[in-house]
Amino acid sequence: MKLIKEEIKEMSITTNGVFKEKTGVRYKECKKNHAASIGGYAVDGCREFMPAGEEGTVAAFKCAACSCHRNFHI
Repeated sequence: MKLIKEEIKEMSITTNGVFKEKTGVRYKECKKNHAASIGGYAVDGCREFMPAGEEGTVAAFKCAACSCHRNFHI
């Protein structure tokens, strides 16, 4: 099984010359099984999570592309 969630680390320099490290997580492919209710297996093919709203809102947990919760994009 390949890695579908990766940690992001970026270094940047602020305007006053201070180094700043930015960390986060990039969510990738959606693994929601849309055919589970009939005993099958089918994913929708959404390649990368895109938040449907601003960070800190409930909409940020929903994918704008496939409407699945962020947890399916592990």
